[in-house]
Amino acid sequence: MAAAAGGGRAPRRPALLTPRGNGDRTVFVFDRRREQADPNEKVLSYSKDSYRAFRSAVCQAFGIPSDETFVITTTNRKEITEDNFSALVHEGVTLYLLQSVDQMLLLATKERIDFLPHYDTLVKSGMYEYYASEGQNPLPFALAELIDNSLSATSQNTGIRSIQIKLLFDDSQGKPAVAVIDNGSGMTSKQLNNWAVYRLSKFTRQGDFESDHSGYVRPLPVPRSLNSDISYFGVGGKQAVFFVGQSARMISKPATSQDVHELVLSKEDFEKKEKNKEAIYTGFIQNRKPSDSTHITSDDERFLHNLILEERDKESFTAVVITGVQPDHMQYLKNYFHLWTRQLAHIYHYYIHGPKGNETNTVTKEISPFNNIDIQISMFEKGKVPKIVNLREIKDDMQTLYINTAADSFEFKAHVEEEGIVEGIIRYHPFLYDKETYPDDPCFPSRLNDDDDDDCFIVEKGARGKRPIFECFWNGRLIPYTTVEDFDWCAPPKKRGLAPIECYNRISGALFTNDKFQVSTNKLTFMDLELKLKDKNTLFTRIFNGQEQRMKIDREFALWLKDCHEKYDKQIKFTVFKGITVRSDISSKRMQSPWTMYAAIEWDGKTYKTGQLVKTVKTHPIFYGSIEKFYLYGDHDGDIFATGGEVQIALEPQALYAETKIIPISKLDRTVSDKVVKKYIEDEMARLPDKLSVTWPEGDELLPNETRFAGTPIGALRIEILNKKGEAMQKLPGTSHGGSKKLLVELKVILHSPTENKEIISHISQHGGKWPYWFKKMENLQKLGNYSLKLQVVLNESNADTYAGRPLPSKVFKFTIVEGKPEKFLVGLLELPFRIGVPFSIPLELQDEFGHATHLTNRIRPILEASGLTLKHEDIPVATKCVIKGVIAKGCVNSCQGKNFNLKITLPGLKEDTQVIKIRLQPGPPRQLKVKPDSEILKIENGTAFPFQVEVLDESGNITVQPELIVHCKFLGASDLPVYSVDCSNGGTNILTGPVIHVQNIKKDQILKARFEVLNCRDVPPVEKIIKLLPSSHVARLQVLSMNGQKALQVKHQDEISCVAGQVMNKLIFQMYDEAEREIPITAAAAEKIKVNWTPKIDRELLMQGLLPDVKVPTSVKDVRYCLITYLDEHVSLESAFTVRPVPDEPKHIKCKLKGSNTLQMGEELQSEIDVMITDQFGNQVQTVTSACVNSLGVSGPGLDKSNLKVTWQESTQTMKVKGIRYKPCLLGSKELCFAWREFSDFIRVNLVAGSPAKLQLVDWPELEKPVAVINGRELQRPLIVQLCDQWGNPASEPNVKISLTKSNNLKLVPSNQQHKTDDTGRANLGIFSIHAPRGEHIIQLKASYNKTVLDCLVITINVLPDPEKPVCLNVKYDKSPSFPAGSTFPDFMVSVLSEDDTIIKNINPARISMKMWEAQSSRVRTPIDVTTFSCSKVKDDKEDGFFYFRDKVVPERVGTYIIQFSFAMDKTNMLNSEQIIVEVVPNDPVRLLPDSLPATPAVSNVRALTSRTLVKDLYLHLMDEYNNHTGLDLDGRIIAKIKSPNEEDKEIPQFQGKVSTVEFPLESGSAEINLVLAEDSPGRDSTEYILIFEPHLPALKKRLEPYCLSFMFYNDSKKQQLMATLTREKDQLSKSIDLYRKMFDTTNQLIAEIKCQVKEAETREAFLKNELKKHQIELPQANTIQYVDSLLKKKMLEQEGVMKQPRRTCTLPNYPKGNQDILGKIAHLAQIEDNEAAKVISWHLASDMDCVVTLTTEAARSIFDETQGRQQVLPLDSIYKKTLPDWSRPLPHLRNGRTFFRPIGNPVFARDLLTFPDNIEHCQTVFGMLLGDTIIIDNLDAANHYRKEVVKITHCPTLLTREGDRIRSNGKFGGLQNKAPPMDKLRGMVFGAPMPKLYSTFSGQIDLLQQYRAAVIKLDNVNKDLDLHLQSLNTPEMQKKKQELAEQEKSLKLVKQKLGMTPALSDKGAESLLQPMMLDITDTPIPPKRMRRDTAKKLYSSEEWIFSSAHQQQQQVLHMAPSELNGTPRKRKA
Repeated sequence: MAAAAGGGRAPRRPALLTPRGNGDRTVFVFDRRREQADPNEKVLSYSKDSYRAFRSAVCQAFGIPSDETFVITTTNRKEITEDNFSALVHEGVTLYLLQSVDQMLLLATKERIDFLPHYDTLVKSGMYEYYASEGQNPLPFALAELIDNSLSATSQNTGIRSIQIKLLFDDSQGKPAVAVIDNGSGMTSKQLNNWAVYRLSKFTRQGDFESDHSGYVRPLPVPRSLNSDISYFGVGGKQAVFFVGQSARMISKPATSQDVHELVLSKEDFEKKEKNKEAIYTGFIQNRKPSDSTHITSDDERFLHNLILEERDKESFTAVVITGVQPDHMQYLKNYFHLWTRQLAHIYHYYIHGPKGNETNTVTKEISPFNNIDIQISMFEKGKVPKIVNLREIKDDMQTLYINTAADSFEFKAHVEEEGIVEGIIRYHPFLYDKETYPDDPCFPSRLNDDDDDDCFIVEKGARGKRPIFECFWNGRLIPYTTVEDFDWCAPPKKRGLAPIECYNRISGALFTNDKFQVSTNKLTFMDLELKLKDKNTLFTRIFNGQEQRMKIDREFALWLKDCHEKYDKQIKFTVFKGITVRSDISSKRMQSPWTMYAAIEWDGKTYKTGQLVKTVKTHPIFYGSIEKFYLYGDHDGDIFATGGEVQIALEPQALYAETKIIPISKLDRTVSDKVVKKYIEDEMARLPDKLSVTWPEGDELLPNETRFAGTPIGALRIEILNKKGEAMQKLPGTSHGGSKKLLVELKVILHSPTENKEIISHISQHGGKWPYWFKKMENLQKLGNYSLKLQVVLNESNADTYAGRPLPSKVFKFTIVEGKPEKFLVGLLELPFRIGVPFSIPLELQDEFGHATHLTNRIRPILEASGLTLKHEDIPVATKCVIKGVIAKGCVNSCQGKNFNLKITLPGLKEDTQVIKIRLQPGPPRQLKVKPDSEILKIENGTAFPFQVEVLDESGNITVQPELIVHCKFLGASDLPVYSVDCSNGGTNILTGPVIHVQNIKKDQILKARFEVLNCRDVPPVEKIIKLLPSSHVARLQVLSMNGQKALQVKHQDEISCVAGQVMNKLIFQMYDEAEREIPITAAAAEKIKVNWTPKIDRELLMQGLLPDVKVPTSVKDVRYCLITYLDEHVSLESAFTVRPVPDEPKHIKCKLKGSNTLQMGEELQSEIDVMITDQFGNQVQTVTSACVNSLGVSGPGLDKSNLKVTWQESTQTMKVKGIRYKPCLLGSKELCFAWREFSDFIRVNLVAGSPAKLQLVDWPELEKPVAVINGRELQRPLIVQLCDQWGNPASEPNVKISLTKSNNLKLVPSNQQHKTDDTGRANLGIFSIHAPRGEHIIQLKASYNKTVLDCLVITINVLPDPEKPVCLNVKYDKSPSFPAGSTFPDFMVSVLSEDDTIIKNINPARISMKMWEAQSSRVRTPIDVTTFSCSKVKDDKEDGFFYFRDKVVPERVGTYIIQFSFAMDKTNMLNSEQIIVEVVPNDPVRLLPDSLPATPAVSNVRALTSRTLVKDLYLHLMDEYNNHTGLDLDGRIIAKIKSPNEEDKEIPQFQGKVSTVEFPLESGSAEINLVLAEDSPGRDSTEYILIFEPHLPALKKRLEPYCLSFMFYNDSKKQQLMATLTREKDQLSKSIDLYRKMFDTTNQLIAEIKCQVKEAETREAFLKNELKKHQIELPQANTIQYVDSLLKKKMLEQEGVMKQPRRTCTLPNYPKGNQDILGKIAHLAQIEDNEAAKVISWHLASDMDCVVTLTTEAARSIFDETQGRQQVLPLDSIYKKTLPDWSRPLPHLRNGRTFFRPIGNPVFARDLLTFPDNIEHCQTVFGMLLGDTIIIDNLDAANHYRKEVVKITHCPTLLTREGDRIRSNGKFGGLQNKAPPMDKLRGMVFGAPMPKLYSTFSGQIDLLQQYRAAVIKLDNVNKDLDLHLQSLNTPEMQKKKQELAEQEKSLKLVKQKLGMTPALSDKGAESLLQPMMLDITDTPIPPKRMRRDTAKKLYSSEEWIFSSAHQQQQQVLHMAPSELNGTPRKRKA
């Protein structure tokens, strides 16, 4: 199609009317003044001059006379004038010539347009892809772009906002088309031109908005941002139309124009222009009149005629017609009509239904401004009924499902960056009974089919599935492809929270953003919504009752979720916890554990417990059974709610089905009754087997208890199984689950023994169908014993003899088998050993043919035979035991161990009569002794032992053995000879020897006798031998000789020899002799046996020459050397000893010794004496010196005073004594004294200590030349520790010296001044004092005396600074000018708390500030009564910090004087009050007329008596304000009284005296006196109630006041009138009394309800705290809770105190006093470090900065600088350039972009990460970020060098500090003292302290919880007691009596009203209803809402005080109200 609207041909190019010059403009002009004018345009070229010249050129071009009236307009019908000419007429513009601006366009026109894409096409073209599908068809989202335009266009509509989408798929009407039509504001031609420009957003459009962004006015905020401002970018509409079809026709008419503008954009036209190389982005706008379709000529667009025809009578509209719809799009639109309309309803849900959405469950719909949006979609197909749907009628879009399945909602708001606001809502979809109510989305299937739940499935996301929580709406419109999974505060917690984890999967949500968040141009995705929302600076607040509340959103959400779970989830409650188990029946190992077992559940109002009979549903087959246990997946520890679980049931009857099933709980039949299940079980039980029938068809019957020989057969058996009816059966009854089970019969033969029952035979028989169960004959029973033959019915598959715990039928036969006759024998167990000549027996065992033992019947002579032996034996007698006795054997066995023989035994007469056994025969008992050598005379050398060989033999000559076989030898012929003995028990032979045979002093041979015998064997004779003893040739004596010159002197044993100390003894001679005194030469072997004790090494060569080693004499005369020589060989041990005693040598040294203490005081002499001794070279005192030696002794030393030095000689000790040692003033400590004699010297050390105390000095205290600064009320920075010093300033260690303090009178010290005494070091710790004094300098004087001498003491000057944090007064500002009318609002009160330095204290909790108000009392009443307390209002953002506002506080409603006072809670007990503000409450504006007191209801008649006709007498009426205060004292007027009947039809009205209908009374100063009398014989109906009305008329007031109405009874009879008057008074009294009673009971009920509410809250609080304590592993007992908690608290506090007292590192550097809130303190005190090594090296690294004071402001830093005269270094934070500070989350240098460049060693870590900050974390991070930068801590220098070497390869390396104290600077330099940290003690306390141990905070948390729990238990106890007390009070006799009185009075009132015959309309309300303004609100405000009540109770009272005070006051007011109180209503408490 052509670009021009309405034509298929190109337009004719107009001719140029005027020649063009340089700088001329060209315009196109249509003449439409008359219908006959030229239809084509004319081109006019004009110069850039004035409007007049242009108008003249137009007149000339079109031939218009100068007098003709016409207008020139734009296509937007804006008239061209002198003022707007230059703005509207520009190059290429199209203009109209019209008769008037509003003239109808007689012919259509064409307007040239250019729609070149905006430059944003290039700038933003790559931002997003177009219509990313994300698995969905994007066509609905393309249609949504067109609806967006329509919503924006209709946003200003006041009526219905109609949007129609027509799908025109009728081939007879043209090509498929889609039309979107709205009744919005329409577009001018310029706006239509702007629409065509791609990427021209609303911020850059021209025309109506000539400027850029300034023309766009942002809509005001509305709920959910539903501002319709969603047509935004200039992209979406054009993308949408060309996505749907090939061509787009825009038809629009603005409300301000008569013309319709039409533009066609066609893909075909674009391609044609490109082919013809024409300008593509040019075209024409068709301007025409409405309903004109003459330009539509193509058959493809016939449908347009009807669309254009609908334009008639439309004020404004826009239609977008898309033709050439893509075929696949058309099929989708047809086939999925319901789906995509549902999607559109979802996208525009909140525009259609309003901010609350489509709440279909609500009874009434709220009237909403959004109810006027009508989006209708219709589809027209040929031959089919049109499909028409209104999006408002769709009920199954997702948002509708979310809203209407939700039980509750949680609203919140997020503030992002500047103006970004996100409203959010979270909805809870509860679990109902057996299913989730979370709606299913076809795009996100979340749950499995309910019928497929035979097994347990654990769905990851529960109800929601894998869907995210939040859908996102932008300006109220869904952005479909952006969702938000969750936020941190609403995501499922990692640990168990308040609500079960599955509850987090039952929430859906929506986020509503304003336009401050960027979306893609096609509005499918957000650009950065989730990133901004999850930014740490985003603030979340909760919306509660429409109000935004700042609180912990995570806590509020968790509590809300918990409340939803408890309130709405109809879940299964699992109770009776049984433990945790593992289920091996589940195939998935992951799901096998943990499973929690329970014994009962509560489900849908019913309880299911263990043992209960149940039936299943949805199982195949159906199961009947009893519950065994319930399973719930997860680790639980008590009662819990869950959405489902599993149940284990035992199938019933268990006798029939011995199995269990585990099924989901949801498959239990909740409708079945126990009766049905029990009947099913009984029917099944009747079919079970009962007994067995046994027969013996082939004989050999086995009788019960029969005895049989071994081998006797048992006949064949035939068996049948019978049930209880006697019927044979072969299988279990058929079941409905798994088929019937066959029955088998099992036969077992069991042998019984005392130890076990052994199964001998076992067979199983099946039923043959035609034959019964059968077992064959048994012939193999041979074993003896008791037997049982058992027949047992068993199951076919398992062979079980029981079924479901019940035994199957069985039968048992018992019998016994015994042995037969003997036929063979065995040799029994022989008794060993067998010995020669010793008789023994052979037992035999006789057996029958089966080997069973039996016995003999005849006597037998056995035959025994063995080779090499002679045997004898006896016969075998007849007996139960068979034994061959008396067997004796003799022969040679050759060994004491014996010899084996084969013994043959024969028993004649047996079938098997012979047995051969092997026996071992040992030697017999001892009978003789044999000794070797055999000669009779033996020779032995004296001193040696002789061995003998002995043998013990039996009677056959065999060597024999036996126990205790001892051979003994005794020597005779001399004394002291040894005895030999040897044990031959083992081998029968041995060597007999013993000690040497030694005879003293033997010189020749000697004869001895030896006697041998065997002890304890008398049968063995003794043996004797002769011994010849020879003298010994071994060493017998030692001899030592000492050479004195050439002479040898014998050194006898134990001699003493004197020698000079230190010399050597040599030439010692050694000799040895034998028994015959023959010298024995010393051989090498003998030399080895000689030892000496003075040297370990001996020269063996010298020793063989007879010389001993040299002996060294000791050096000390006190040491005596003992010398020992020993000789030791195998024959003898000899020794010889002597002693060497040293004597002193010549003098060589002097030696000094101090007798006594080595300590002396400065200025005093040493009290101890010094002895000087002369010694030899070894220190031995020389005894040869004399007294003359003292002259040669000299004494010297540094600082020594020799004036009193004395040296004397001590004859007794041969020493010199020195006295008078004293020192001149010098340094204290150890002193060295030098003593010299001749050329010898020695030294001694003395300890010089301080002298006597002479003055006092302070320890570790700063310079006292300047005053010590301290804040008033604070403690001094350090304790006052004084030290005694001598006159030279040395510390004196003098204890018990009294120290006292004197001070200024106005200076107060806390604790109070006390007297102190010094300790052993001379110190006294006076403690840390708190200073309380006025601002300025004050003096503290120390005093002390010693030995009655006053010491020189110090004076401390204290500079007291005001405390900037101590509140001293409250400053209140308010507008004092206005008056305070009752019930109005007070002006805003602005309260601030001032400190001592008159500055405002900030950061105060507003809850601590309160406003109190009470009515002023008489001067005698001191305590205020009925105090009302207000809390401060919310602080506005634009107000100053530190001010608290009390806004909109209501003035009391009672007139009077009131006192207002503001209070600040300093702590729990102390309050700081402001000055009292006295206000006068004046009456408000008059609103009604009321009397002084309520008059009785008059009863009058029209008789003659005046008193009977008197209506009112002395009735005073006053003007009253709204609160019944007397007002209008400055008003005058009149009161008009008249009478009115309640029945308007009643015309008979009584008249006043004088027959008048109205009476006027003067009203002066707001009051009037009334006296009214009825006229005599006045008209009126008898016994009728009338109303007396008093209307006030005040000229000064414009508004009408409420009149006062008084009802009265009118009677014609005076007697009746008197009677009725009495009844009327009675009625009034009863009404008043009943009203008081009812109000009293209402107050009591409200009070009890309030207390119950408090009991519930207290129980909840107690349970919550108890659960919290369980989490801290604290279990509480049920009884004596308070006592247990108290003891536990005491224990925890002691443990916490112990942890706190543990030694830890502290900073001893004094901190700067924080006299200003802007002072943070010294850097050393701002941080703490746990690691000791890191603390040392970081402290050293920052040593120059540790003393620096950090301030927030430069002003505070300057103040410190001035106070310290520049000595204190300071650092203001506001002077730090923060952009260069390091990022604390930055990784280490070796980590870059999440990748490790190398593997470091030495555990590197940023130094800043080791710091912990007790306070001011953000400021401290700034300070240490600047000081430390990226400094790194690492283990050692090697690791640091390695780290640096690797880091510099990739980046700059910061300073490295090692834990060993080394530093590598950032430039790489290390080494030297300046880069090595000193030890910790060298840092002089300038080190970072260690933080408190973590255990301390653990104890703190436990103590806090215990204290809270204790308070909660006490509170619960108190409120329970209070509730019991009030409930008891309701049942007291007094209260019951009051209830009875009320009932009687109500009954009486009813009777009185019946007698009075009052008007029904008034009888219920009575006269009181007409006087309602007078009725008093005698109670306080009703019980406040729960939240307000809780806040009030927290701020003002404890719960007990609050309830008691309010309730007590209400009751008192009800019971004691006086009539005079009707003048005003009591004030209501409003806070």
